[in-house]
Amino acid sequence: MSRPESARVPILRLGDTLVTGLLSELDDTSAVALAEELTARIADDGARGVLLDISRVQIIDSFVARALMELSTMAQLLGARVIVAGMSPAVAVTLVELGIDLTGVETALNAEQGMAALGWSKTGSGSVPGRPTADGMSV
Repeated sequence: MSRPESARVPILRLGDTLVTGLLSELDDTSAVALAEELTARIADDGARGVLLDISRVQIIDSFVARALMELSTMAQLLGARVIVAGMSPAVAVTLVELGIDLTGVETALNAEQGMAALGWSKTGSGSVPGRPTADGMSV
């Protein structure tokens, strides 16, 4: 299932980690397409971690919440760890009110904490020890 190029969510690769963020609310079709695209990239790139930044999402429904749980499970089956970062208080309240338990989904307060949980650390030079730099060299 392919989406128009303008609707695609950018997925960046940083070493063995994929980073993506939702720029707006996620509808059912987009949630399924994102899960398909991310799992394909995990397999193709050999990713060991995925950071999904949802800080711009203010509304979530049960279908999208289930899609996040399924994405996390699929990623785990492919050997990757998924961290959902930046959940707003409104989204957290909605999930609780709907009785949705994101079993198996790891969360972080923000993208920086999510990346740290995946083994990335901020250094004074802006590089991450042991991780490849933009030119492919390790620092």
